[in-house]
Amino acid sequence: MKEPGTLKILVINWQDISNPLAGGAEVHLHEVFERLAARGHSVTLFCHRHKGSASEEMKNGIRIIRKGGRFFFNFHVPFAYFTRFKRERYDVVVDDVNKIPFFTPIFMSEPVQGVTHHLFGKSIFLEAAFPLALYVHLAEKLIKPVYKKVHFIIGSPSTHREYLEWGFPPEQVSIINYCVNTKTYYPAATDNHDPDRICYFGRLKKYKSVDQLLQAFSLLKDDFPKLTVDIIGDGDDRERLQALSAEMGISDRVHFLGFVDEDKKAPLLQQMNFVVNTSSKEGWGLTVVESNACGTPVIAANVPGLRDSVIDGKTGILYEYGAVQELAEKMRSLLSHPEQRQLLRENALAWAASFDWEIAATETLEFITRTIDRKARSRKP
Repeated sequence: MKEPGTLKILVINWQDISNPLAGGAEVHLHEVFERLAARGHSVTLFCHRHKGSASEEMKNGIRIIRKGGRFFFNFHVPFAYFTRFKRERYDVVVDDVNKIPFFTPIFMSEPVQGVTHHLFGKSIFLEAAFPLALYVHLAEKLIKPVYKKVHFIIGSPSTHREYLEWGFPPEQVSIINYCVNTKTYYPAATDNHDPDRICYFGRLKKYKSVDQLLQAFSLLKDDFPKLTVDIIGDGDDRERLQALSAEMGISDRVHFLGFVDEDKKAPLLQQMNFVVNTSSKEGWGLTVVESNACGTPVIAANVPGLRDSVIDGKTGILYEYGAVQELAEKMRSLLSHPEQRQLLRENALAWAASFDWEIAATETLEFITRTIDRKARSRKP
């Protein structure tokens, strides 16, 4: 039995934070719902299994249940609901709409709270082979008709704008900013960055376009003979990027660090002159403000999500996506003008400090409560 005043919450997402391919969506999920669990609410997460994971475990107050593989997990959701979750009687279901939707409003009787980080749109065709990309693209198109009565929590102004352009009423889409865990991401006591060290920080996916950074670096390597690039993160595009580095003759100066433990990220990011984010599209660009919290400015593509998390010329620098020459010149400028880097650092620290996960958790709980109340009122005769 749950205590009076507490909620029993079921969250459905493709992955959990321990998954090697976890990204900003999973960070958001755990940062918010671990805090709600700490406040006494019961939280269950249903997601797919990954290598080495348990079918069930408790992690920081969240009961995690894993079933199925990465590509067909969505087909397990309705089966698990009717055979298990329906009889467990949840107050609300949080549907994390990420890539391929679960279409929970069709078969679930509980109130559904939507969460969206970003929509792939046409950028999925940069990531996947045509048949799979078309499948994801068409599945996204069904969000509007299937979720037309669902309230969505949106992670950035860019995605919020897309939902409004899609035809969702303003009262059905609300922004709650992504935030920074200051226990994991923090500045050094004194600025100790290496002027000859830059990095990419994030998952290695084709649509993240890390090859643009490698191409830009190749244009600068002779003018900055000590400059090196660290690639922080892992993903299924790593092998291609490593082969590209070798082909371009820069593999001795490009270091693929792979997955980095949480407690090592801040000390590593603090050493970077700046971070480069080349993604074709993001929900917000969580790694941007995480880098900023370590005192490291970011050069990023001027695309949805990244243009929300980078204030151009103040906390970082934007370049036109795909314009490798422009990216190289903006990297050159920052490498050549340490005083500009220092100003960006100061502004980036202040910017990152304005995002608090406790506030995000409180706002999320308020929206969930309203979703439950709306459902209750709709059931009254």
